[in-house]
Amino acid sequence: MAIEVFNRREKKYLLSKKQYLGIMAMIQERMEYDTYNKGGEVYKICNIYYDTPNHDLIRKSISKPVYKEKIRVRGYGEVALGDKVFVELKKKYKGVVNKRRTAMKLEDALWYLDGKIGMAEVIAKNPGVNRQVLAELDYFKKINPIRPMVYLSYERMAYVAKEDKNFRVTFDTNITSRRKDVELHKGSFGRRLLPEDVYLMEVKIPGAVPLWFARCLSQLKVYPTSFSKYGTEYMRYLQENKGEEICLNQFLQAQQQITQLILAGRLSELA
Repeated sequence: MAIEVFNRREKKYLLSKKQYLGIMAMIQERMEYDTYNKGGEVYKICNIYYDTPNHDLIRKSISKPVYKEKIRVRGYGEVALGDKVFVELKKKYKGVVNKRRTAMKLEDALWYLDGKIGMAEVIAKNPGVNRQVLAELDYFKKINPIRPMVYLSYERMAYVAKEDKNFRVTFDTNITSRRKDVELHKGSFGRRLLPEDVYLMEVKIPGAVPLWFARCLSQLKVYPTSFSKYGTEYMRYLQENKGEEICLNQFLQAQQQITQLILAGRLSELA
């Protein structure tokens, strides 16, 4: 059974290809593929991010509040309307991520989030749905006029530590997004979010990272950065739509600096 409730800390890092290969060489003896990476091959994750018409959720998220929330529909691989997906409510409070999600058919998830069916019908059509999580999603919908805003997909390679299954490291590539045809069942296509030879690494663990991994990051001069896939997509959206009121200048300038360092091959300066 898939885990439906997560509590952990997440750290993100942007890596050059050289740094990526260096980390991969160091983790081979201590970590192994997670269950999704069958045969050592990447797996695809596709998401629909929901937001208000004024982008209130992402605007709040990138302003670095103590508490923030996101809501999305997530599928693995190619997804049809009758396939199971997760409806997720992701919360972050003082650096600790709490993810609450429940599985249902994609068609039901879309109808439910669009207000075409209610909780009772979701439960009737999806007997295994997590009712507590569904109640939280229902409350969130009532106070936030959400709609599907962005499609975002990527390919992931994930590892778990052999001695501590709670320590997980993922590498995301080919991150693409689109604002038209924002539907999972229409397939994975869109614009690339990062240059081809840049890898997004995420470290996920309830507490501190193991000492050996911290030494690995230090040796390769890899430093954490504040990077949000949806946040970066929103930044690009603002920059390309001059009619929009561009706020959060500090965030936009920081993201522009990150992009410049990536293109210049100077990722180690992202301290």
